[in-house]
Amino acid sequence: MSLRPNVLLITLDQFRGDCLSALGHPNVRTPHLDALAGDGVLFTDHWAQCAPCSPGRASLLTGLYQMNHRVLRNGTPLDRRHPTLATEARKVGYDPMLFGYTDQSADPRAISPTSPRMRIYEGVAPDFAVHTPLGEDGTLWRQWLAGRGTDPGDEPKRIWRPNGGDLPPTGAHAEPPAFGAEETETAFLTGRVIEHLRDRDGSDPWFLHVSHLRPHPPFVVPEPYNTMVAPADVALPIRAASRADQAAMHPYLRYAMERTALSSFVYEAPGLVADLDDDSVRTIRAVYYGMIAEVDAQVGRLMAFLKERGTYDDTLIVVTSDHGELLGDHHLFGKLGWFDGAYRIPLIVKPAGSPVFGRVDIITEAVDVAPTILQAIGVARPPAMNGRSLLPFLHGEMPDTWRNAAHWEFDFRESASGEAERALGLPLDACQLTTIRDDRYKYVHFSGLPPLLFDLGRDPHELDNRADDEDYRDIRAMYAERMLSWRAVHQDRTLTGWDLTAPGGPLHRSPDRGQW
Repeated sequence: MSLRPNVLLITLDQFRGDCLSALGHPNVRTPHLDALAGDGVLFTDHWAQCAPCSPGRASLLTGLYQMNHRVLRNGTPLDRRHPTLATEARKVGYDPMLFGYTDQSADPRAISPTSPRMRIYEGVAPDFAVHTPLGEDGTLWRQWLAGRGTDPGDEPKRIWRPNGGDLPPTGAHAEPPAFGAEETETAFLTGRVIEHLRDRDGSDPWFLHVSHLRPHPPFVVPEPYNTMVAPADVALPIRAASRADQAAMHPYLRYAMERTALSSFVYEAPGLVADLDDDSVRTIRAVYYGMIAEVDAQVGRLMAFLKERGTYDDTLIVVTSDHGELLGDHHLFGKLGWFDGAYRIPLIVKPAGSPVFGRVDIITEAVDVAPTILQAIGVARPPAMNGRSLLPFLHGEMPDTWRNAAHWEFDFRESASGEAERALGLPLDACQLTTIRDDRYKYVHFSGLPPLLFDLGRDPHELDNRADDEDYRDIRAMYAERMLSWRAVHQDRTLTGWDLTAPGGPLHRSPDRGQW
């Protein structure tokens, strides 16, 4: 093995953390991800920091909580001053190469006001070289389809229509699109990665970030994956007995339920997600599970190539997601609010060198991924990063101290339209929530709306808000204090460890490295 490992960071967009057959899911089939986990460590209690895509990926690539990187929505710029996984990897000679997307809007202070980069949110995080960009319009993929004789059509999204058929009245369906299983975006991008590695010159270690779009909506997948799971075999989601009961839980929840259109998940489908009948919900969930099987097959294809080339053992492989998917839980689809389905995500880490085997069931977070990769390639964690390396767990070690709760944030402002402000009576900067969750309780703090408290020991499905229950008054106060302490400890510390007037000269102390 080379002195420094190859690095392969794979992200699977909108992938729920429970959707691995290794975790006993009754419908999902992920033999290739399961096999990868068998050569490494499966982290079973892993959480995203924020949603949707741009904020979630900002935390993944900077190791920062949202309160520090401040990427709040798709389209919020990433401050160019923040170190990223790519900027730090370049310091030791890697050339981080992107296949796919990072969804990071450019810092407008660093580019011309007339630059096309000022008009998009699908920008590239600093210091990634781009091999194959793949935005939601799928331009290169569509050109590839046309070259194979599959007509992608003139309007990008129409490729998601059922092949030769109309939508049913409910909009929910399992009909395949016009392209086949070997022609998906995942297959296209995997092929480009394989071509790059096959043609690559030199023996220096490589660093690839492969960012797959699926199982992100629209929820449609080619044969045989579209019928791999029978809707009748799929359980209904976790939710209140009725839409009205669910909406009564909280003003923000009512707001989201009244605005989440089904067309965001099934192309051209009419109506709201909250209005779906049970059969439609089961159908969409079954298709999503089929999409996961399709992505798993392409991950397996890439792993097989690495083994064929003899580089699998020399490669650090990390597979994770940017956020989860509610998939009908609480009468919602997508990634929003505070519910577990939107934030629990998978994490598999396969080290370079001798394989390790195991599962880690303690709480880990997306901010830990960047420090883990950096330590593996011999780069010191930047002082500002909030996450911590997971490499000790790969060696069967338990750090002396570790977090005892997961935290995530969600900002629901709509800067352009102001819709949330008007509907909820909030100023712009109050359109946000922060969640603290451990094995017993979940507390959700809103800047301008009532809080939520769930007793997960008695109510694991988060259906009974106890925030105003007198019997839970002290617990609510305790978790609010814990959240305040978390924010105080983890607020920006880029230069806070320095003391230029220390005896003997300038001193820098890092939270986990003592003095240097």
